[in-house]
Amino acid sequence: MIWSLNGTLIDLGNDYRRHMTGGSLIISNLDKDQDTGVYQCTAFNTWGSILSRRASLQFAYLDNFKTQAVRSAVNVREGQGVVLLCGPPAHSGGLTFAWIFNEYPHFVQQDSRRFISQETGSLYISKVESSDVGNYTCVVNNSVTREKVLSSPTPLVLRNDGVMGEYEPKIEVHFPDSVPAAKESVVTLECFALGNPVPEISWRRTSGIPFPSKVKMKNSNAVLEIPNFQQEDAGMYECMAENRRGKNAARGRISFHAKPHWLQTITDTVLSIEENLFWECKANGKPKPSYSWLKNGEQVTPEGRIQIENGALSIAVVNLSDSGVYQCVAENKHGIIYSGAQLMVLGKIASLPLLFILLICLTLLKARSGSEVTLECEPQASPPAITLWKKGNEILQRSERITLLPNGTLKIANVTRRDAASYTCVAKNQFGTASTTGRLLITEPTRITMRPTNMEIIVGESIVLPCQIACDPALDVSFSWAFNGQLVDFQRDGDHFERVGGSISGDLMVRNIQLNHGGKYVCVIDTDVESLSTSAILVVKGPPGPPDKVAVEEITDSTAQLSWTPGRDNGSPITGYIIQARTPFTVGWQAVDSVPEVVNGNTLTATVVGLNAWVEYEFRVVTRNIVGLGEPSPASAKTRTEDAIPDTAPTDVEGGGGTKTELVITWEPVPEELQNGEGFGYIVAFRPVGTVTWTRAVISTPGVAPYVFRNDTIPPFAPFDVKVGAYNNRGEGPFSSIATVYSAEEVPSLAPKRVRTRSVSAVQIEVIWEALPVIAERVLGYEVVYWEDDTKPDTVGKVRISENYKLVNVTGLRANTVYYLCVAAFNTAGPGPQSAAINATTKKPPPDRAPLNIQWTMIGSTLTMHWDAVVAMETESRVTGYLVVLRRHRYNDINAIPTNKTTVELSLSANDNYLIQIKAVSEGGEGVGSEPIHIQKLSEFTLVPPPSRRSPKDHG
Repeated sequence: MIWSLNGTLIDLGNDYRRHMTGGSLIISNLDKDQDTGVYQCTAFNTWGSILSRRASLQFAYLDNFKTQAVRSAVNVREGQGVVLLCGPPAHSGGLTFAWIFNEYPHFVQQDSRRFISQETGSLYISKVESSDVGNYTCVVNNSVTREKVLSSPTPLVLRNDGVMGEYEPKIEVHFPDSVPAAKESVVTLECFALGNPVPEISWRRTSGIPFPSKVKMKNSNAVLEIPNFQQEDAGMYECMAENRRGKNAARGRISFHAKPHWLQTITDTVLSIEENLFWECKANGKPKPSYSWLKNGEQVTPEGRIQIENGALSIAVVNLSDSGVYQCVAENKHGIIYSGAQLMVLGKIASLPLLFILLICLTLLKARSGSEVTLECEPQASPPAITLWKKGNEILQRSERITLLPNGTLKIANVTRRDAASYTCVAKNQFGTASTTGRLLITEPTRITMRPTNMEIIVGESIVLPCQIACDPALDVSFSWAFNGQLVDFQRDGDHFERVGGSISGDLMVRNIQLNHGGKYVCVIDTDVESLSTSAILVVKGPPGPPDKVAVEEITDSTAQLSWTPGRDNGSPITGYIIQARTPFTVGWQAVDSVPEVVNGNTLTATVVGLNAWVEYEFRVVTRNIVGLGEPSPASAKTRTEDAIPDTAPTDVEGGGGTKTELVITWEPVPEELQNGEGFGYIVAFRPVGTVTWTRAVISTPGVAPYVFRNDTIPPFAPFDVKVGAYNNRGEGPFSSIATVYSAEEVPSLAPKRVRTRSVSAVQIEVIWEALPVIAERVLGYEVVYWEDDTKPDTVGKVRISENYKLVNVTGLRANTVYYLCVAAFNTAGPGPQSAAINATTKKPPPDRAPLNIQWTMIGSTLTMHWDAVVAMETESRVTGYLVVLRRHRYNDINAIPTNKTTVELSLSANDNYLIQIKAVSEGGEGVGSEPIHIQKLSEFTLVPPPSRRSPKDHG
């Protein structure tokens, strides 16, 4: 047998890293550059040669992100959709993606509003909320190597120019128009849309055929998964995104593909000289497979007597040279299959002296000293042949050790080094003589020089079990390991098991040992002539097993007495116990204080202290030994502590606001776990600042807040001393510290004057007013109210701004529409009187067409661009210029260049990638961007624009 890599023969004689055992190619110290490619084995004997299936070896890897600097901030309005790009680094092997929000381990949770594409890695937020503000980090995992890399953070910042209005869905993630799918594969389609309100995603087949039960919808319907894809699953699929503003759809066709499989194969054939051969093989698959033919591993070329048509091979008037091993090959882009058979051409006895085929198993046969050797020679001759054997030039005779069987087979018992020689099988009949020769090599027995020994080891550690030999250098050796009677699969269990050492070492490394790795390990050594084994017992010590039967023996308002039974010590004595508790108000289990403070390994009872009164508790116990902490016990039955007087006062006492003659008091309620019993409520006490007598109010409903005291004598914005206490059926608890709270104030008494408006664009109006003079009431800010028509309440909008500003931009408006606007001052009591309404009309919308016929040329680092002018329609704003937008360095750096011409000249950096778009600019705003133009790094590529984009002067 021989092996090839990418069509080139591998020279095993001069390659210390590669060797062959029993026909298998073994490569040590794998190297990505030298070992990547397509491997194929050729097997041959005196009858001919045959090729194996191809095997592809690739190396998975994942580079780091190129830069660790903070990415440019993404600015977006509340209510608008946004896409955060991941831009995974160079890699090989499948990837999975996740995103961290602010800091690990806070991962972005996918829902109907947020989606992470496993195709691109990008994060999509259909409608941004204020809670989304923060830093986003893309996490890329290689599913083969399990490597993980993190991008630098991308800050998401809210713009302060208003909230985005509602708009129809815009599908940002959709599957291709054509999706080829292999038979029995898992097909995954992604679909996600930006929109306000958040769009709902639905799926259907345009044929109307309902989905079978195996089809699954995931991630709020953003992912459609079809497992075990079959012919009947092919067809047109549609994803629909819909909200109350409209709907949009994306479609794509899934086509059925399958690797080839045989419908008809070829079989071994014997022909006489001058007969005709016709072999036909048939395969099915999609796309339809193509056929080729091989003879002894070489391509068959049709010419003269040899014709090939699709899967049929015909040879007219065969002769002896046509004998050999043939293979029919069927192939499409999903796979390749081989069907092989032997053609034997026999001579005519009357015209040819002799034709037979000699079979000898190996041209080189190895045998261990003392074993029995069998050499096979089965001539096929017409008429039958007489067989004899020679050792060197000496004819072999039967003896006690040498047996000659009637079928031509030679057996030699109890071989020694004196039997090593060349052996020739000679066959004769009346037409002639033929022979074949093989060599017998006698090897010394193999010895195990280093064996594994019985060991004790701790969970999580790693060891090497040695298995080393001394053997005859002529032997090919392979090592394997069995664990508790099962062969170790190094590919499947590579996390824990690895073969280490050289060609005469089969050492086994066991990494990160677990309790289930304890047992019997057997090293098996196989050579060409024998098999040996050696074994050892590995005892694994680990953290103790979980305790059991945790029970609450006695409980008070703050203590609980517990008992339990111990678990397994897993080979190491128990040194102590840790008690943990859980309530309906805690996040998970938490360690609690106990008496004794340290619970040793011989103690099976303890009293938990510092509990809250009138709270339902569960308890569990964790065991530890010298190795570490074990698994926790099952939880005890739920038990409630006794009640007690409240010992916690309300916090964050404050208030203010409300309407005239009101005192509004708020506080942070006492958590339920600190209320200590039934009948819980609050006592609110207050008095005007500077007075002595407290007014008390009892609030018996714990959830009621705020408390509002109304009295016509309360002056506006007057200070009060306020404190709040707690009580339950057991009595009154402590009061909070005293806070100062102001009574309600009156709304501003004047309306702003000199209100003016200016239409800024198709979606924006600027409002300006004159600040109010100093008045008795406080002014916290101003409120702009706007509407299209009094009969359309859904068109009313409101924008508020602090008192330091006398100008605001109202955005998110409809183009070419009349709006009415007025301004009022406000404080905590609400808005004051409104100014007289004035109207303004938004600009006509910008053209909805991008610049066309973009042509560009690159000379050195200078990029020159030309395009056709965009002409506005009557219903659109007149074009006043253009904006050339450059995104560089993975779209982090954006630069907008204005021009009033239809040409621009740009100087580009040689070390950056660019994405360029052109937009028309009008009074109504920016128009639609052109199709993006990608410019790669000048330092890596010579830029030659495609013919359709070159200017006429480039064709000279």
